[in-house]
Amino acid sequence: MAAFRFIHTADIHLDSPLRSLALRNPDLAELVGAATRQAFSAIIDLCIDEAVDALLIAGDLYDGDQTSMKTARFLADELDRLSRANISTFLIRGNHDALSRISRELVLPERVRLFGGRAEHVLIERGAGEKPVAIHGLSFAQPTAPESLLPKYRPAVADAINIGLMHTSLGGAEGHDVYAPCSPADLQATGFDYWALGHIHKRSQIVQPGSGAAIVMPGMPQGRDINESGTKSVTLVSIAENGTVSLEERPTSIAEFVRIRVEAAGLTEWSDLAGALSTALRAAREAAGSPELVVRLTVSGATPLAWRMRRDADLLRAEAESRAAQIGHVWIEKLEIDCTPERETGLPATDPLHELRALMETAVLASDSYEAALAAVAGNLQAQLPPDLRDLFGADEAATRARLAALARDGVDDVLSRLQATAGSETA
Repeated sequence: MAAFRFIHTADIHLDSPLRSLALRNPDLAELVGAATRQAFSAIIDLCIDEAVDALLIAGDLYDGDQTSMKTARFLADELDRLSRANISTFLIRGNHDALSRISRELVLPERVRLFGGRAEHVLIERGAGEKPVAIHGLSFAQPTAPESLLPKYRPAVADAINIGLMHTSLGGAEGHDVYAPCSPADLQATGFDYWALGHIHKRSQIVQPGSGAAIVMPGMPQGRDINESGTKSVTLVSIAENGTVSLEERPTSIAEFVRIRVEAAGLTEWSDLAGALSTALRAAREAAGSPELVVRLTVSGATPLAWRMRRDADLLRAEAESRAAQIGHVWIEKLEIDCTPERETGLPATDPLHELRALMETAVLASDSYEAALAAVAGNLQAQLPPDLRDLFGADEAATRARLAALARDGVDDVLSRLQATAGSETA
């Protein structure tokens, strides 16, 4: 008897805005923006290649209140490819989908079932002697769901394979608001064979097969920024007649984000630094699991090149981009410099530069008056930005304060690096 096989995905976020990335590099923004659609097409290809029975999408297919009918047409065409291959699609709305007008207006192809705001199940009859499959689902009717949705789900269907679709933050996760909270124990108590979850963008198998219901958060199939780093994937699930669940992770991301730290300690020549960049980028490219690699570079360590790197940051970025282009399929998303002059690390306590750093860090940066003045300058700048860019310093007060403090520390390093370089040239 054949197992019931399906692909489980979530949090695709079609048409997710990439405004800050677009400001830095429009070509890279275009790549990442297109990657989300390409990853979805790759999911459809995988379903067809594997000849699965169904595709399950556990919410947030869209990113929000989108109005692009071009996206609607793309989605309909892709899902229609599954219908023509006799593969069913089951999806629910998450917190972002609840905002989308397209998800309410789109005419779905045959064999596509979008669950509504009332819990339902679809019973799939199979071959002679095979258990039917019950797919349970419930969509967000509103953008928020502060209470558990689990009590609204229908009981498990007897003598059937039961699969639940839910968009939930479970007990909470860093970087994610609380939505439809519940616990793995609550989900297992339902008697379902598999819970297909969505909402948390990092992949996790909350409960492994063999210990009751398998509970999986597949993560998103394509990252959108540096905070969604690593290879992204979907889950290929097989459920046998006896309830045995098998899981396979299948990569889908087109563009993979990664942070790379390059150690510049002891480097004295610009050519040595360029070589270190090449080595780090090449190693990252070899380790990547996606066709395109998007890198945030951080150069750190004590080096005589510290001031030159800060002064010629544009040239250093151009060097990094050139090396990335030579390797191929590598993009520089951002270059950060976290270096100090080599001599400063060993300065005696009586050295003027040592005293100046201590003064800046203790008497200036730590003072309430300086923090207030810095906040006023930042507030004035934010007020002049377009509304959709005003969170560049941070989305809330705590994040803004941390960002401004980091910028102030960078300023100290810039000043001291320049003074150190000047002092070195005068004594040479």
